[in-house]
Amino acid sequence: MELTQAHRIYWQKNLRITSILLAIWFVITYVVGFFARDLNFTFFGWPFSYWVAAQGAQAIYVLIIIYYAHYMNNLDKEYGCAEVEED
Repeated sequence: MELTQAHRIYWQKNLRITSILLAIWFVITYVVGFFARDLNFTFFGWPFSYWVAAQGAQAIYVLIIIYYAHYMNNLDKEYGCAEVEED
């Protein structure tokens, strides 16, 4: 099957958003987590390192999932490959 230009653009946009969100995931998981102990300040009444480990990273993960789902739904509609809901 030959890919059309629309298929290529769709796939490039999909790979771009996936790469960006994976980079954010990596930074939150490894970079911020690694340096969190060195960041000695209070955030919402708790040490920042505790907040990152206990609350912050998980909140960012949920936001990444929600954003990806929203973005891909819009991209699917734009390129005519959205799922059709049946009654």
